[in-house]
Amino acid sequence: MRVVSIDILRAVTMVLMIWVNDFWTLIDIPKWLTHATAHEDYLGFSDIIFPLFLFIVGLSIPHAIEHRLVKKEPTSKIAKHIITRSFSLIIIGVFMVNYGSAHHESISIGKYFWGLLMAFAVALIWMDWKKTPLQKKWHPYLKVTGVCILIFLAIIYKGGPEGVDWMKTQWWGILGLIGWAYAINALLYLYSKKNSITISIIWVILNVLSIMNQMDLITFKSETITTFSVLYSGSIPAFTTAGILASLLHIKLSKTKLQWFYITLIALGVINIVFGLSTRSFWGISKIQETPSWLAICTGISFLLFSVMHFIADVKKQVKWAIIIAPAGTATLTCYMIPYFLYPIWVITGIKLPHILNISIIGLLISFGFALLVVVFTGWLERKGYKLKL
Repeated sequence: MRVVSIDILRAVTMVLMIWVNDFWTLIDIPKWLTHATAHEDYLGFSDIIFPLFLFIVGLSIPHAIEHRLVKKEPTSKIAKHIITRSFSLIIIGVFMVNYGSAHHESISIGKYFWGLLMAFAVALIWMDWKKTPLQKKWHPYLKVTGVCILIFLAIIYKGGPEGVDWMKTQWWGILGLIGWAYAINALLYLYSKKNSITISIIWVILNVLSIMNQMDLITFKSETITTFSVLYSGSIPAFTTAGILASLLHIKLSKTKLQWFYITLIALGVINIVFGLSTRSFWGISKIQETPSWLAICTGISFLLFSVMHFIADVKKQVKWAIIIAPAGTATLTCYMIPYFLYPIWVITGIKLPHILNISIIGLLISFGFALLVVVFTGWLERKGYKLKL
């Protein structure tokens, strides 16, 4: 049975992600809404959104894998799907993070046309063409065209302050980090045989690794090993493991002991937040530094939000309010990619809103309206059969 609260929470989070990602276009907005800088001991509203999305990825994993197991898919086939999906997210993430550091003057077609072609290539490769009205014979050619475009973009890429750098993994980008977190967690869940104790132990280990990393107890000189630091540094995959744990608690307790499900989730939420606040003086709260305090506070918030959303959507059946944003929960990648088409087009064409519409409260409202329009457009595309799928 589909857990409606997971879809709604994913949709809400995606709308907020598009909104906060648009803050760079605004002027004079409240500091509490923005990301903290690298050296600030501070938790901005924007610093909570990505951890919540990682948590939701974890919420979905048990249900997605169970759906495949019910269809009698062999474990090896499911593992292959997980690896393919993760690799796709990582590839897209690497291109996106390099787009951010591209050197406009050094790229033969310019940074913004490069970014527009990147988004177009992603759409060609990962569109679920089977559901579109386009004839089947064209599907392989479109995907190959997308691959060729990405290869071309990689060849001509120039980045860095001087325009002399080639593409780098850097911090993998948002989708890349999601890909790594999904890969390790989905595979561990698949081969742990849905064992909640094993998942709990993995979650504790990842939190310990986060602490060890903050205390500089984990150091590797090999560049090959440090490439995978996103996994052994603990924080990023820990959010997704927490989501899996929350989902397992729901599966075990929701049918007969629903009150214990809420009590457990609320207790986990409070414990994590208290731990995060009490250790702030040691490590500080920093998303960029991935401190254990940031990990704990955002994990605690995620547990609490899931319990609240579950009560609203799955127990009280109050879901009509979320209809308008539903596409952000069912066509999430499509929704996320649309701004990557729009921003380059606006820069290339020189389209700008009047200055007054980019300032303070007015700017925030316009920006939130933009996020909602992106979701509405995503829903329209989905109804027409155009939806990205990994």
